[in-house]
Amino acid sequence: MKNIQVIDGAQNCVYDIFAIDEEGFALIFPEGQDVAFIDEVEARHPFELLGPVFERLWRKRVPKREANGIHGLLFFELEEKKPFYPDRTDENAINPNGSRLRGE
Repeated sequence: MKNIQVIDGAQNCVYDIFAIDEEGFALIFPEGQDVAFIDEVEARHPFELLGPVFERLWRKRVPKREANGIHGLLFFELEEKKPFYPDRTDENAINPNGSRLRGE
């Protein structure tokens, strides 16, 4: 199982973590990526394929105190965050000026 932290544009977003099997994780996050935006996920796969994955995901909320790592970030809305993750990996996030967010 892998843990996905969900971040949405709602003012009351609580950044919940959900568990998903490897197959579901691979549909949401292409190989080598750990950041996804829902519109891009939906553009890659038909609803018939994604629907069951998200049904499984939403049933498996993991309390933060029990989470053993976060394997992916899934953004809903928040289009303005896309430029900060050009390769859709958290480790390579960049600042608005294009410099690396984290030191080498």
